[in-house]
Amino acid sequence: MFRQKINQSISEKRLFAPDDKILVALSGGADSVALLRVLLLEGYTCVAAHCNFHLRGEESDRDENFVRTLCSNLHVPLQVVHFDTTGYASQKGISIEMAARELRYAWFEQVRTEVGAKVIAVAHHRDDSVETFLLNLVRGTGINGLKGITAINGVIVRPLLDVSREEILEFLKNLHQDYVTDSTNLQDEYTRNKLRLNVIPMLREINPSVCESIAETARRLSDVEAVYREAMKVACARVTEEEGRFSIPRIVKEVSPLAVLFELFHPYGFNAAQLKDIYRSLEAESGRLFYSENYVLLRDRDCLLLKKRESLPDVSHKILHHEVREIETGFKVSRDPKIACLDADKLVEPLTLRRWQSGDKFIPFGMNGFKKVRDYLRDRKFTLFEKDNQCVVCSGNDIVWLVNERTDNRFRVTENTRRVMLLWVE
Repeated sequence: MFRQKINQSISEKRLFAPDDKILVALSGGADSVALLRVLLLEGYTCVAAHCNFHLRGEESDRDENFVRTLCSNLHVPLQVVHFDTTGYASQKGISIEMAARELRYAWFEQVRTEVGAKVIAVAHHRDDSVETFLLNLVRGTGINGLKGITAINGVIVRPLLDVSREEILEFLKNLHQDYVTDSTNLQDEYTRNKLRLNVIPMLREINPSVCESIAETARRLSDVEAVYREAMKVACARVTEEEGRFSIPRIVKEVSPLAVLFELFHPYGFNAAQLKDIYRSLEAESGRLFYSENYVLLRDRDCLLLKKRESLPDVSHKILHHEVREIETGFKVSRDPKIACLDADKLVEPLTLRRWQSGDKFIPFGMNGFKKVRDYLRDRKFTLFEKDNQCVVCSGNDIVWLVNERTDNRFRVTENTRRVMLLWVE
């Protein structure tokens, strides 16, 4: 029955083909030993990979020796690696658990490539998936976190997800196959072990089939998540006007605006509390900014604008070009806002290009009085991001051109102009 379940799982989920080479992550524990044994019994070509993390003293060496003996007896090629897990965790500033995960999966992929294996098979089973479900539920999660452990993640496959720990032990017992036991799995010091040793046994008192029930719920939620994902993909496209610009009126018309905001901005590092604040800001005044580690989001009038966090844009790479021409019959001032036409004889060179500053003012073309650049940009409905990028060209202390926007009326071309200076910025 055990082998039948594994075969059915491999076939239905299309984990790998009969002639594929499989790299088996082999710790020496019951789960990974059962995985290797069942794949060999079903005729698959396997290579084993074992990591010695040196975290449990003599136990770590015992596990390695057991794995070496097992693979030798089964005539299975074995790759072994030794890690300074504690040193790596300290260097990276991460937990021991995360360090071990990063180290082993990076090495597994390296070995997979070297030996020509199609996939990396790991021994997570149904009870592991149930623990992941409960762990995510306790911590708080969306639908994605309630799917449990997935059978396929890139080249990582999990053939044992449809069998329980009890079924695995029974399978090994029938084979008279021994295995090693990690003593830390019997301790109550880690969150997952608290679920395994305390919470799940209590839930079994309410429902003896609780693991089967949770696993089935996770499978149904996996289907629901696929539908949700597709719907969210369409919704996110619907509210996106262009890259980094999202329509607020369209967002609020969605069935669940907060869910759309989560899908749009959670990948950019905005947390749940911030996303709720962003949602509330949709009905508030314009101008509020939200920051994640690497991005800034602006609530601006009828849209949300997203960009990478950085210092004010550098204008040093921008080049101010100019060309002086004698006025000839038929000359017409360019209407292209990206080209300024000014009276060359009214200008004092050298001209300078800089970012606009608070207090800057000029006389916009066609007007008689001064106007603050800040007020001009506000009247033009510039966003904060656009304001940050706005530059001016100066002749002495006078602004002669609000770049790509408007020239100063004092330096306009008139009927008395004899030489015109053309300006543009690249």
